[in-house]
Amino acid sequence: MLKAIRSPLRAALVIMIGAFLCCQAVQAQSWPTKPIRFIIPYPPGSGIDIIARLLSPRIAESLGQPLVVENRPGAGASIGVDAVAKGAPDGHIIGFADTGPLANNPALYPDLPYAPMRDLAPIIQVGTLPFMLVVNPSLGVSSVKELIAAAKLDPGKINYASVGNGSSVHLTTELFKKQAGIDMTHIPYKGSAPALIDVVSGRTPVMFVNLLSGLTLVKAGKLRVLAVASGKRIAALPDVPTVAEAGVPDYQSEAWMGIIAPAGTPALIVKRLNAEFNRVLEIPGVRDQLLNQGGVQVVGGTPAQFSALIDREIKYWGKLVKETGAHVD
Repeated sequence: MLKAIRSPLRAALVIMIGAFLCCQAVQAQSWPTKPIRFIIPYPPGSGIDIIARLLSPRIAESLGQPLVVENRPGAGASIGVDAVAKGAPDGHIIGFADTGPLANNPALYPDLPYAPMRDLAPIIQVGTLPFMLVVNPSLGVSSVKELIAAAKLDPGKINYASVGNGSSVHLTTELFKKQAGIDMTHIPYKGSAPALIDVVSGRTPVMFVNLLSGLTLVKAGKLRVLAVASGKRIAALPDVPTVAEAGVPDYQSEAWMGIIAPAGTPALIVKRLNAEFNRVLEIPGVRDQLLNQGGVQVVGGTPAQFSALIDREIKYWGKLVKETGAHVD
């Protein structure tokens, strides 16, 4: 009798699963049916925004629908990422985010409205973005060792800028403070543009900034670059040492960034988006532009690889937050 009951239930379950998969397949084949919202959790002109606007026309051309870039900054980039997490999982909303909102914020914001591993579908890691440590020339330091000496002379007096609480710039600097044994005061801004205005003016004279946002100011002589935060020197600044070479052994930090969608986005759409972004990232002109203008190392890969990176980084930066006592200001 029990077997007789189970058989119809099993058959019904198989039919339901089959119908669901069939529905997803039909949805994926007809997708996209309208413009795709491309959420950027930072203001216009930020490194992520610049890369998004380089990639989006090439993706749109292949998909036959425009990718409409929508800047949604605020709350350490949480506002934009939360908009993606709460979006309809039909492939018509995607986001472009980095280390900050995907790996740092879970440790810094106890009431974070989304959980990256639960509420988001990773699509692809686009690449890694190196930071350079810059200072206003008026600070009177010309090397990492001189900056460390100045900070030790008067702990907490030197202010450093970040692009927002919980951002990769914020925790990159906290890591630098920890390994250098110094104290500087965190001044968060809403994006790289307002932060750089105050760094250039000398109000907040120190910052780790990505090359896409800050290299022009360095070349114009408005900022002095002391070192790059990556593990090795970069082609755009071949004569600039790494922070490790300049006096903080074993120091290394760089942002990574990638494409996300709401959890529950059909697997076939995730697969198609992954394939399209991988294709565009392999275009020589795109790779060269990203590398030469901003030192961006293209990565690509699978959704599973990007998911594993996010999971590892949540654990790594969560540990750093506990060790340093970093907090949102």
